[in-house]
Amino acid sequence: MRPLIAIVIATLVCVFAPAPATAGAAYQVLVFSKTAGFRHDSIPAGVEAVRSLGTANGFTVTATEDASVFTAAGLANYRAVVFLSTTGDVLNDGQQAALQAYVDGGGFAGVHAAADTEYGWPYYGQLVGAWFKSHPAIQQAVIRNEDRSHPATAHLGATWTRTDEWYDYRTNPRPGVKVLQTLDEASYSGGTMGADHPITWYHAQGSGRSFYTGLGHTAESYSDGDFRRLLLGGIQYAAGVSATPAPTEGEAYTSGQGVQIANHAPASGGRTLGYIDNGDWAGYAQVSATGAKTFTARVSSAGAGGTITIRAGSATGTQLGTLTVPVTGGWETFQSVTTTLTGTGTGPLFLVFAGGAGSLFDVDTFTLGTGTPAQVSPDVHVFYYPWYGSPPVSGAWRHWQQGGHTPPADVGADLYPKLGPYDSGDQAAIDQHMKWIRQSGAGVLVYSWWGRGGYEDGLARRVMDAAQREGVKVAWHIEPYAGRTAASVVSDVQYLNQTYGAHPAFRNAFYIFESLLITDWTALDQVTGTNVVLAQTTDTSKIAHFSGMYTYDAIAGATAPGWQQAAAYAKQHNLVWAPSVGPGYIDDRAVPGNTTPTLARDNGATYDKEWANAIGTAPTWVSITSFNEWHEGSVLEPAVVRSGYQSFEGAYGTSGAAAETAYLDRTRYWVERFRPSAG
Repeated sequence: MRPLIAIVIATLVCVFAPAPATAGAAYQVLVFSKTAGFRHDSIPAGVEAVRSLGTANGFTVTATEDASVFTAAGLANYRAVVFLSTTGDVLNDGQQAALQAYVDGGGFAGVHAAADTEYGWPYYGQLVGAWFKSHPAIQQAVIRNEDRSHPATAHLGATWTRTDEWYDYRTNPRPGVKVLQTLDEASYSGGTMGADHPITWYHAQGSGRSFYTGLGHTAESYSDGDFRRLLLGGIQYAAGVSATPAPTEGEAYTSGQGVQIANHAPASGGRTLGYIDNGDWAGYAQVSATGAKTFTARVSSAGAGGTITIRAGSATGTQLGTLTVPVTGGWETFQSVTTTLTGTGTGPLFLVFAGGAGSLFDVDTFTLGTGTPAQVSPDVHVFYYPWYGSPPVSGAWRHWQQGGHTPPADVGADLYPKLGPYDSGDQAAIDQHMKWIRQSGAGVLVYSWWGRGGYEDGLARRVMDAAQREGVKVAWHIEPYAGRTAASVVSDVQYLNQTYGAHPAFRNAFYIFESLLITDWTALDQVTGTNVVLAQTTDTSKIAHFSGMYTYDAIAGATAPGWQQAAAYAKQHNLVWAPSVGPGYIDDRAVPGNTTPTLARDNGATYDKEWANAIGTAPTWVSITSFNEWHEGSVLEPAVVRSGYQSFEGAYGTSGAAAETAYLDRTRYWVERFRPSAG
């Protein structure tokens, strides 16, 4: 239970009409094209191409050559940063630190002369993959599309002939990246890298992603449909956007036993992996089995049918799963079949075939699915409370007894949790929470944290592990623990970075609850260059040294006092604005006799109103109060019908199981309509 500022609740007005639905949550991309050396005249065409791709594919673009945007708060708006033919030393030390902190959990895409940038910064050389060395005259060359399983290259054939300026690099990036395309130096004059000349690649960068292509020197490139699709795939990869996995051609095997290529006109590309007998196998060095969760194959069989065993590393490596291939009725009658992979392994993919006598089946294409959860938005954050305890796990009740109650039947909340009065340390509860948060579409949980070594600190890594499995990030809600000062908060931010910063779920965003309790926050200057630190207020005279503002109050969202002014100030000063919305508020059972106003859910109308109020201010992020603050009745977490308690029955016209998850599902509805401001 936390105190709320008492406010007068105004009469709710009609809900704003929502924006049209989209296939997934929109996101922001920053295109940076500052040059301190050679300037490419193709930059304007490149910027317009990325804008056009964004319009067609669900992201909006901010283009700038102002490096002052490279602060933790300035970059917090973006899912990916594109360096479009930048050259020379374009960032100062502080801006470099901000980019490094951002990319190690975000996304970077470099185009062409991005490799001709920041030679004095070793981290950037690792980020981009290799630095530019030289180039011959613009001319036609043949590109070998080494890996066509990536969204950037899935649309291309085995080779691609085009005209561009062909970069040589100071080093071969291959040891540290996954190469997508190489140049055939025999097809043009002046190349100096030899038989292995990478030109497009990608790699993991910390818990983030980096993509680079050396293509894109000419303005004409940006009107080339194939190049635009490569550019789109690279940006989407950098942004971490879930896309349909690109299929791999069965005949694209790099090693095998017994199998051959068969010609069949109805097959993709007119060919299949064929002549498959019992005991044969095929390996695909270009396809990683790491993280694979599903396997789908397009197959045909006029033979005996059979089984595909999916393995990692080698033909006798770790078994990930098996797939039964039916008789389809003809070698040119294709059918798609899918299996879930239960094993885990690393290394290249291998398919091992088994069945009866004679030819078994053909494989046209196959797709490995990573089991990526439904898309979540990094711009929607939900407050999460890991402070509950129960005797079987913690030895005693924690929080559920608040207000003089006696769990498990009698708890200090006006709603009763579907999981019952759970323990925040129960792994099953943690896992279910993360699945529900992913279901809501919120991409970041804001973890209530009461100081190092405390109960919540001890659970943090387990929550982060579970969040990572669901594609959710973890930010931090620094609470008003005893003795909290500005200096101690700086120390907390440093501690959390040092302790958890290497975890792939870590998000370097810090919400400071009741920040107005401290008047001088000058010390924050030590950490805001590489972290986003938000004050809880709309009073812009109280946010000096912060990266922005949030509101938390689930009641205030109904009337949005001061929101427009705060939003305008944040936009003007390149700060984060993260207003908080909630479905309602009631704390009668947790605090008997409390005079804090209640805010009825009104079967969902309140939540819709608060979301509409927030979106109307063009925020950077939207924060949600809360996932599971049961004492305040502001929860999205499923609640059940139980005598003596309120429930979600009737919310959005639902009942039963649908009502239990109604607020999770409504959150996704709003996530898919939220267009975050670029600041």
